[in-house]
Amino acid sequence: MSHNTVDLVGYVAAACTTLSFLPQLLRVVKLRSARDISLGMFLVFSVGTVLWLAYGVLAHSWPVMAANAVTLALSVSILVLKLRFSPNPYKGLGTGDWGLGTGD
Repeated sequence: MSHNTVDLVGYVAAACTTLSFLPQLLRVVKLRSARDISLGMFLVFSVGTVLWLAYGVLAHSWPVMAANAVTLALSVSILVLKLRFSPNPYKGLGTGDWGLGTGD
């Protein structure tokens, strides 16, 4: 398989997984509520995305870099909105709940 074909597969996969965050972001903006968003999950996910972005830079992999740069922007946007729209976004983080409970 050619290098271009492999990169194309990477770009298509990256577009699918990256764009999957767009409906969630648009929903949070539309409803002005991030109540159903797990802060813990998005914090851990964002750290993982930063690490994948670093990997892409170190490996000189444009599909990995591009996908994770956009994913990070979307993820951080959701985190910012979670902090902005939630009356108590940190609830549960100190108790080990991490967004798995029924609280905000």
